[in-house]
Amino acid sequence: MKPVFPLTTTPPGKEVVLISIFGGRGLRAKLTDMGLNEGIKIKVLQCGKGGPCVILFHNTRLVLGCGISQRIMVREE
Repeated sequence: MKPVFPLTTTPPGKEVVLISIFGGRGLRAKLTDMGLNEGIKIKVLQCGKGGPCVILFHNTRLVLGCGISQRIMVREE
């Protein structure tokens, strides 16, 4: 099984699969409402240390703050 790591450590251009979201009910509900569900494929367009992460999924571009990005656990395809 491939290792699981935070979205913030994913290099730009890499495609990953969302495994889980660590956070309260509100955060999980907000991200799920935006379409970030477990098992979807995410392409990281930009992600820097301490800065926002720009991701692409289902033809939707989304910018996530560093704090939220650290709570999204992913793995390589």
